[in-house]
Order: sequence, then structure tokens, then C-alpha cells
Amino acid sequence: MFNTATFSRTLAVSLVAGLLGSATFAQDVGKSPWGPKDEIGRLNLITPASRAAVLSRIEGAKSYDLAVEYFIGMPSWEAAGDPPYQMWMTHTPHGTEVSDPMKVGKEMNQHVSYSGSAVSMYAHMGTHIDALNHFGLNGKIWNGYAAADNLGDQGWTVTGAEKLPPIVARGVLIDVAAAKGMQMLPENYRITRKDLQEALDSQGVGLQEGDVALIRTGRMQHYEDKSAYMSNPPGLSIDAAKFLVDDGGAMVVGADNLSFEAFPAETENNYIPVHTYLLAQQGAPIIELINLEELSKDRIYEFAFVGASLKFRGADAAPIRPVAFPLR
Repeated sequence: MFNTATFSRTLAVSLVAGLLGSATFAQDVGKSPWGPKDEIGRLNLITPASRAAVLSRIEGAKSYDLAVEYFIGMPSWEAAGDPPYQMWMTHTPHGTEVSDPMKVGKEMNQHVSYSGSAVSMYAHMGTHIDALNHFGLNGKIWNGYAAADNLGDQGWTVTGAEKLPPIVARGVLIDVAAAKGMQMLPENYRITRKDLQEALDSQGVGLQEGDVALIRTGRMQHYEDKSAYMSNPPGLSIDAAKFLVDDGGAMVVGADNLSFEAFPAETENNYIPVHTYLLAQQGAPIIELINLEELSKDRIYEFAFVGASLKFRGADAAPIRPVAFPLR
């Protein structure tokens, strides 16, 4: 079960270690090869030619919805102080008969039923994509944008979620759990470079520049049980992340868990090194809570990935509804 006190202690220890080790903390944010005004990082790898190439190979017989449902009680970062998902009715058929909000009269309200709802949520819950401002280093984010100059009361003025373009690219499932003969990786399992390479070899698929690389741990099988889903999840190591981006050329990386990386951190002076490496240093957005179970069941390892996130201005993340289309 996810333990709030344990998470808080781990986070506090990591933060203290970071402060104590700051004198030797050599890491800094990455500067974009796409220029000083770049705000989307590796998403610049999407071109008209790359989109056309993958779309021309779509089989068309089937599609896979890779998004999860949002519901009250769903997994979230409440242990870190973030709000849970809430949904409530603002209008109901009977309620409108009583209150008549549109001033049309009881007879009309009995004839025309009216339902309306509202939601409140943390941006990093459900199937979502992290924008490049989500984590930074030394007061800056990707491409050297300083929080002191670019973060206001209404969000970031640069690299906000609204800047993320629709993603149309080759997608690759890396089914680490299946490659190990498991339904689900063990708690706190840290995925290695070797794990990723062995999974790709067993699937007969390789990575290419501009791919959306999606890692299956099997944790999605616990999605309906918040405590089980959030309890000590498996996740990526720094070296595995470097394998995907530095060696494999991945444009976007994602996984079926909520933390993406494993805890506690491998480093003493950075409590979340995989996120800062990908977002702040490489400009690679991260997709979390992506549902890969059906792809795994059907052994679909290569596909066209199509997904667009909500344009939350200035935000550090937004929900995304990805769809996978098998390729010819």
C-alpha cells in the first residue's frame, strides 16, 4: 500500500541530499539545437515527411485506445499534496425543475432534461503528457529558460502544454514485463538498458529516431485499485532513459505507471534524475499512465502513434488521448 509518511521521508531525504551535494552538482539544463526560442524540444523531429511516412503504413483494420478513464478515486499524487480527481453535477434533470436556472419554466424543464457537470484535477493524473517545464535544474528549464523570468501567477510564459503539437509518429511498445515472462514487474524494479534491449530483441523490433517509445511494466493491471497502483512502482533507470534517447533516438518516452522512474533515486543530489534528464536536458516529453495492456495482449510492437493533448496555457502537463494504429 502507498504510504504517505514513507513517501514524504524519502522525498525529504532526497531533497536534503541535493542541498548538501549542490557544490558538486555539475548537471545543467540542455540548450536546444533548434534554436534559442525553441519550446518543444525533440518534438521538432515531427516533420511533414515523418508524418506522411508513418500514416501511409497504417493498416486500418483496428485501432487501440491507449488512454485510461478518469473517475473519483483514481490513482493520483495525493501523497505529495496534489488534489485528487473530482467530478460533480452542476445541473440535473430534477434539479432544473426545482431551480429553473434557464428561466424556462417547470413544464419546459420537465420536457427538456438538462445534465451538466464540472471536474477538478491535478494536471499529472490520468493519461497525460509532461511539458518541458515540469522539471528543471538550478532555476532553469529546457533551453535555459529561467523560472524567475518566465513563470508568473498564471503559469509559464514559455514551454506550456499549449505549445505541444499533435504527435503523429512511429510508436514502439517495449514490453519489459512480457519479455521477462511476467505479468507485472516487481515493486521498485529499476528497468535497465539491458532489459530494454532484451525486450526489443525478443520482439524483433528496433528503435528509430523520432519514435514514441512506450514501456510496459504491467502496473496498469492495478489501475482500478489506487493503493496497489501507487505502491512502490517499477520504473526506468537513468541508463535506460539514455538508451532510449541517446542511443535509440526516441522523441517521446512513456510508460504505464505514474512515476515513470523508480524510487528511491539512484543519485544523491537529484531526487528525480530521469525526469530532469529527459525534460530539462534532452527536451523529451514524457507520457505517463498510458494503457498498453491491449497492445501487449495482441503483440503489437510497432504502430502509428497519434495523440493530441489539451492546450492548457502555461501548464506543465495536460491530458492526452493517444491512439495506436498497427502498421502494414
